[in-house]
Amino acid sequence: METVKGYVEHIVYRNPENGYTVLELATGSETYTLVGILPHVGEGEPLEAEGTFVNHPSYGEQLSVERYRVTAPEDVISIERYLGSGAVKGIGPQLAARIVKKFQADTLRIIDEEPERLAEVKGISENGARQIAVQVAEKREQRQAMLFLQQYGISLNLAVKIYEKYGAELYSLIQTNPYRIADDIPGVGFKIADDIAQKAGILTDSDFRIRSGLYYTLIRAVGQGHVYLPQEELLRQASDLLGVSEDRMEKHIMDLVLDKRLVVKEKHGEPVVYTAMYYYMELHSAQMLKDLDILGTADPQALEAWLRQVEKEEGLELDPLQREAVQTAVQNGVTVITGGPGTGKTTTINTLLRYFEEQGLEIQLAAPTGRAAKRMTEATGFEARTIHRMLEFMGAPGKDPEGEDTSVYFQRNESNPLEADVVVIDEMSMVDIHLFYSLLKAVQVGARLILVGDANQLPSVGPGNVLRDIIDSGCFHVVRLTRIFRQEEASDIVLNAHRIHQGDWIDPSRRSRDFLFVKRDEANRIVNAVIGLVRDKLPGYVHAHPFDIQVLTPMRKGVLGVENLNRVLQQFLNPPDPSKKEKQLPHGIFREGAKVMQIKNNYQMEWEVRTARGFVTEQGTGVFNGDLGIVREINLFAETLTVEFDEGRRITYTFRQTDELDLAYAVTVHKAQGSEYPAVVIPVLTGPRMLMNRNLIYTAVTRAKSCVCIVGVPEAFQAMVDNGEEQKRYSGLADCIREVAQWGIGNAGF
Repeated sequence: METVKGYVEHIVYRNPENGYTVLELATGSETYTLVGILPHVGEGEPLEAEGTFVNHPSYGEQLSVERYRVTAPEDVISIERYLGSGAVKGIGPQLAARIVKKFQADTLRIIDEEPERLAEVKGISENGARQIAVQVAEKREQRQAMLFLQQYGISLNLAVKIYEKYGAELYSLIQTNPYRIADDIPGVGFKIADDIAQKAGILTDSDFRIRSGLYYTLIRAVGQGHVYLPQEELLRQASDLLGVSEDRMEKHIMDLVLDKRLVVKEKHGEPVVYTAMYYYMELHSAQMLKDLDILGTADPQALEAWLRQVEKEEGLELDPLQREAVQTAVQNGVTVITGGPGTGKTTTINTLLRYFEEQGLEIQLAAPTGRAAKRMTEATGFEARTIHRMLEFMGAPGKDPEGEDTSVYFQRNESNPLEADVVVIDEMSMVDIHLFYSLLKAVQVGARLILVGDANQLPSVGPGNVLRDIIDSGCFHVVRLTRIFRQEEASDIVLNAHRIHQGDWIDPSRRSRDFLFVKRDEANRIVNAVIGLVRDKLPGYVHAHPFDIQVLTPMRKGVLGVENLNRVLQQFLNPPDPSKKEKQLPHGIFREGAKVMQIKNNYQMEWEVRTARGFVTEQGTGVFNGDLGIVREINLFAETLTVEFDEGRRITYTFRQTDELDLAYAVTVHKAQGSEYPAVVIPVLTGPRMLMNRNLIYTAVTRAKSCVCIVGVPEAFQAMVDNGEEQKRYSGLADCIREVAQWGIGNAGF
């Protein structure tokens, strides 16, 4: 760790959102470049900074600041330089000179203790003297807070957020209940708060710590897809996390229930624990679904006659299940249409859309991702949007209709519903409970809601198991399309997908045009084969760019995991080049031309679409988990990275924000949901049994449009097909639906 001391000569760059600053520090004979989170440091201020010297490839040696403190000016010249630097509004160099000439070395004491005396200086009124004193006091408080927080190992970035949130209250908060930080400040989890608490001397069995740990355990489970945990499982996980016995924690669950942060219900005779937010999401979703399910008034005979006429005009023949799907969706407020690839979902939906259009009804189509919405548009001829766009989300923090603070505010809700008589949602298996709840609030009673998806795919990345729970509830009309149309002409991708779903044997030696086995029995040989397929063989075979061919793998770690495959594939698909800027970041090397994926929803990120000449034609906010893009520019001076996503949307990230991006030459199967690629390459060797299952390989195979390549050991692939086990996901929407259907929302319970 190196230390430098001097005064701030020039602020070169500052990001107003996070306080990231580049400045020049003069130390007598030398000038240093400092970079880091220094939000409240101004030009002219004396500064002592600690950090590590790094050699920037373009800008030379810089001190990366880890700790700093603004010191008091030590002489009359330093005082005058500080006051005249613009650090205090209303004081310029000339006025600073007059103040220092009047009060000399006593200037700062006068400002602190007798600010009214500044009015003795020509050009300063009594009101001006008070304003100067307030500014100086505020800066002093900010510095003291930064120094105090640094004692607890709190990063500069987090220290700024804590000070802005709590002000003078932060001192008592840190020393009594730092766990509030995890509740109040986005991005701060239990572990950061717990680390601060340990440094502050908070006891391991503190009530605050146990309650925060219990709540964090549930939030962590939500991140794994669960909506609740059995109480026994919650206590076990929380005990492992906190190092506190389970019997010490039970009473704190009830305290959190009384605080309305948790809800405890009986499910199959055992207590289960929700966060209050997710419990009421499921419960109210169940009620809204029930309210929407109104019986229609269409004449069945007239509808059947219309279907026969459409078949004649279009030269098609709907099978009995497709006819049932159309009749059901016309006659009911809520309909689920589910089926695997090649079972006629698109034909069924197109027939329904034609009927509703001829009836003069307003139709809106949506899907969870941009890619899925684009495919829906191409298949139907109707404009489809992402669900977020359809609901007109706002990226700025605000309040939802219940008055709760939220980072996302959908403008379409119960007080401003969608102007639609029919709402069709595709790829429903991807929709989590949070998004589904927001969607239901925007669909007005009397509209038809048609949910389309493949229930055999992996569940959503987010919490819940919405599509499967609605089907399993048995309370709504569900039509399962099972017939494979033109089976003799169907691709092996479609046929094998159905064999996988049924757990049948698939012959790896069978010659196929679009379902290929490349046998390799060792991890590094599999990697080499994957490289050859993506770079050399498949682009010409499926008439696509190598970047459009997607490697899908079950896991993140290991030789065949996402992290290693991305590192290796980038070396071959986008190698180092003097003409391409690159940046080594903690999560990988990002290089201009790199294929990347957004890995979390960010509703605040601003994007724009520009013409070739640089004119902005469209602007908006929001980038979502699973969006794919290409790194178009890296600015090493401003420390930013620009990514172009689908439809030409460009977003500029600071280097600190790139933890929301991953290289995407290879992605997990979960991240590929809702997407379709010309070809997919799936390395298969070994892995955890609960991960290497039928559900996962089925989802992977059905992402391919023209070609699937299984690379590895055929026996390992067949073992996945044979493994019908799925990772347990705790969700209660099916139970909520049944209870609401029987008793109504006022009496719903397990």
